[in-house]
Amino acid sequence: MERPKNKFLAELDDGLGNHQDKKNILLEYETHIDEILIESYDCTDENELIERINSRLGTPAEIAACWKEELSVTPSNMKWLFIAMNILFFGGGSLLTFFHNVFQWNWLTVIWGHLTAIPTLIAFIYMFFWALLGYEIGKGFGHGGRRLLKKTFLLSLIPNLLLMVLTVFEIIPHSWFEPLLTKTFIIACIIFTILLYPISWLGYRWGRKASI
Repeated sequence: MERPKNKFLAELDDGLGNHQDKKNILLEYETHIDEILIESYDCTDENELIERINSRLGTPAEIAACWKEELSVTPSNMKWLFIAMNILFFGGGSLLTFFHNVFQWNWLTVIWGHLTAIPTLIAFIYMFFWALLGYEIGKGFGHGGRRLLKKTFLLSLIPNLLLMVLTVFEIIPHSWFEPLLTKTFIIACIIFTILLYPISWLGYRWGRKASI
């Protein structure tokens, strides 16, 4: 049953034209077709098999049109959007910390008390942000988004590392982060930071599959 597969890939190859990521796209769809062929071992009619492939993946013309449309989504815009969101997250937290410790407004003290009581929840929300980063890149750019994911991750991580350095060298007073700055919390932060890229990668794989 290689003929339906070769016919599908040949039509997709032709439809993609000079797409910059044609090779990776064809390899990815070849993998999906192989999975369908394994599941369709009982199918002996080539036309029926082609219809099954088209119903699962779309026709080569439809797939090619989708990939050409995705070229209009600028990787640079996607990258800087997530970097800006991460800076906003850290910037908002930094301003909250600064105003709480410098001005000591009562209403801000109440907000600070509530936030410092749920550090685990905040950490999981932040990890969801990184999973969303990977998912959107995977869904928007497919196989070709792997390099974009790495670049965006490294640039987005700069505020995290900067805050760690400022805290470790006490440029930011440790007392500002009480009662958070405990040995357990520091170890948890290190573990969460190590997990960020695997989480982004899983989100990317999920998004890439959703784009099919």
